[in-house]
Amino acid sequence: MSRPFPSDHPMLRGPWAPWPMEGEIRDCAVVGEIPRELNGTLYRNGPNPQFAPPGSYHFFLGDGMVHAFEFEDGRCHYRNRWVRTPRFEAERAAGGPLFGNLFDGEANDPRAAGIAGGGANTNVVWHAGRLLALVEGGLPPMELDPETLATRGVYDFDGALTGGVFTAHPKLDPETGEMLAFGYSPFAPWLTYIEVDRDGRLVRHDPIDAPFPSMVHDFVTTQTHLVFPVFPATLRIDRAMRGESVMGWEPELGTRIGILRRGAATSEMRWLETDPCYVFHPFNAYDDGRRIVCDMAQYPRLPLALPGEAGTVVASSSLWRWTIDLDGGSVKREPLDDRVVDFPRLDERRTGLPYRYGFAGCGGRDGVDGFHELVRYDLATGGAAVHRVGARDTVNEPLFVPRTPDAPEGQGYLLSVVWRGEEDRSDLLVLDAENVDREPLAIVRLPHRVPNGFHGNWRPA
Repeated sequence: MSRPFPSDHPMLRGPWAPWPMEGEIRDCAVVGEIPRELNGTLYRNGPNPQFAPPGSYHFFLGDGMVHAFEFEDGRCHYRNRWVRTPRFEAERAAGGPLFGNLFDGEANDPRAAGIAGGGANTNVVWHAGRLLALVEGGLPPMELDPETLATRGVYDFDGALTGGVFTAHPKLDPETGEMLAFGYSPFAPWLTYIEVDRDGRLVRHDPIDAPFPSMVHDFVTTQTHLVFPVFPATLRIDRAMRGESVMGWEPELGTRIGILRRGAATSEMRWLETDPCYVFHPFNAYDDGRRIVCDMAQYPRLPLALPGEAGTVVASSSLWRWTIDLDGGSVKREPLDDRVVDFPRLDERRTGLPYRYGFAGCGGRDGVDGFHELVRYDLATGGAAVHRVGARDTVNEPLFVPRTPDAPEGQGYLLSVVWRGEEDRSDLLVLDAENVDREPLAIVRLPHRVPNGFHGNWRPA
C-alpha cells in the first residue's frame, strides 16, 4: 500500500503538489477568445511522483508527466499522461518507491539494481516526426505517441545512442533541421557530442575530453560553433561511494568554456577559463564576426543547497551577456538586467542566430517559490514588458509560437501554464507576444492542478 505524500515538504505542496490522475478534457472552458491562427499542440513536461518518496526529495527526481494542450480552430483540448520509463514501471509493479535521492547520498532499494533511474521529466521535443520525453540522468529519450501520449518505449536512434546519456536541452537548427545535442556523465567520457540529422538519424556521437565531470545542464550553438559551459558543479563517484552526495560545488575549479567549430573533430575543442558561476538555461547565442555572443540566465553559484551546506542561501539568476573573443581567447561577462529570471525562451526560428526578443519567467525569490511574472525583453532597446499574475499564483516557462510560419520575429503568441494559488488549480495563458503586459487574449481553464513543470515545445498542426 502506498503512503500519503508529506504535506510539509516545500517541493511536494502548493504548485509542486503531485497530481494523481491521467485523463483528457475535450473543449476546455475558455475566457476570452483563442486566436484562430493558433493551431497545433503545446507539450509540457514536469515532475509528478507517483509514490511518496522514501526519504528526502527534490523535484529534479519526480516521475515525468506530459501535459498536452491541443489548439484547433479556436478550441483547446487537454490531455495528461505519465511517461512509462523503466523506473516508473518497476515502481508501479513494486507498489512503492525504489530509488533514493543521490543528492543526499541515499541508496536505491536492492530491487532497483540494473534499472535505469531517470524520470523523463525535464523536456519534451518534436523532431523528425517523433515526440521525445527527455531527462539528462542516464536515460535515453522516451518516445511518446503524439496524439495519445502513450509511451512507445526507449528510443536509442536504432542502436546508435550508446551509454544512454542524452541532454534534456537539444538545439534544433532552424536552417538545417538538425538536432544538436550532448550527454554528460560522472563516468568517462564525462562529456559527449551528439548530432542528429533532419531525418532523425544519429550521425555523430563523439567523446569530449572535458576538464572534470560536471552537471552540464545546457549548451548553446551558433551557425559556426558549439559552446559547452562546464561549471564547478562536480559529479564525483568517490563521494557517492562514501554515501555522500554525488554532486558538489568546487568553485576553485572555475568555469571552463569549450568552443568547437561545427563539423570539426571534438579533439579540436578549445577551452577558455572564467570565474565560477552556474547557468541552467541560456537565452540564445550567435556569431558576431570573430566573437560569439551568449545571453545567459546566470547564477552566482549552483542554486542547490547540498549536504553540509546548511544555511546556504539559494542563489537567484539574472540576464547576463557573455562575449567570447575567438582571437584573443577571452570571455567578457556583463549583467544586462537585475530582475530574477530563468526558463528563458525565444522565437525558436532565431536559435543560433542574431535575435531581438527573449522571454522568461520572472519575479521569483528562489526555485521553490516559483515565478509570479513573465517578461519580454527587447534586446535592441534594452526595454522590458512584464505580465503579472496574482500574488499567490505562479507562472511556468513561457513558450513563443509565431503567428504564421513567416511572421516577423516576436510576432505571435506566448503560452504559459499558471497555478492559481487561491483555487489550487491551473490555467493556460495565451498572451499577445508583442503586448505581454496587457490582459490575456484567452485563458484556458482547467478544473485541476497542473504541478509546476520544467520545459515544453510546440508542434504545429
